[in-house]
Amino acid sequence: MTSVITLLTDYGLEDGYVAACHGVIAGIAPDVRVIDVCHTIPSGDVRRGAAILAQTIPYLPKGVHIGAVDPGTGRARAVAIEAGGRVFVGPDNGLLSWAVHAAGGAEAAYVISNEDYFLRPVSPTFHGRDVYAPVAGQLCVGLAPAELGPERPPERLVSLPEPTSLIREGCVEGEVVSVDRYGNTQLSITASDLEALGVRVGDTLGVWLGRRQLSMPYRETYAAVPPGELVAFADSVGLVALAVNSGDASQRLGLPPGAHVRLSPSP
Repeated sequence: MTSVITLLTDYGLEDGYVAACHGVIAGIAPDVRVIDVCHTIPSGDVRRGAAILAQTIPYLPKGVHIGAVDPGTGRARAVAIEAGGRVFVGPDNGLLSWAVHAAGGAEAAYVISNEDYFLRPVSPTFHGRDVYAPVAGQLCVGLAPAELGPERPPERLVSLPEPTSLIREGCVEGEVVSVDRYGNTQLSITASDLEALGVRVGDTLGVWLGRRQLSMPYRETYAAVPPGELVAFADSVGLVALAVNSGDASQRLGLPPGAHVRLSPSP
């Protein structure tokens, strides 16, 4: 039995979708605390949702973690995954995969098919309210995950490719993992990668974006450069981010998630 449910969706805050999920949970487990991770994931952006959930999970209490970002909504995709004393509930589309890995890896997984624990009737387009929320509530009041449906081998779960970095020939290569609401572009390159190349805060980086090459200061924070200037810094989870002080680096540089980036010490 757990006392915390976390909720991550792409439902936005302009409508009543999030409140409906809260209401369903409260009707089943009124003493459970619900923590809203994020509800402004771009519509259907599974990768962005996966990145936010994975980077937040180390700071969340153990509990039931709902992820509802699924451009191909379908009840047959719903799963519950046990990992590190947590249960992750959501679609088997890769959304949960990075967070499950961050929690220590899947220990068991179950297809959510037992309709006894669903809200009735089940909307074909709102499984966050009608499937994930009631299932999470029931898990908090004592339901065993194995009661939700047949077991699915963890190796058959859908996983997004993990963002990686590669150091070679005096530089480090990576990709844009995520772009936040400020336009900061978070890379798969870590601060430790730059340290391994001898780069320290205060140095200048060579930045390759496809065929373009830029020089960019590497500082502790975006505020260390004048407004409108580009800067690289290590963010709160230790990944290198490219930013514009009081601006949008993603738009300035044309860097969507997945874009390839190469960094090196500036000559």
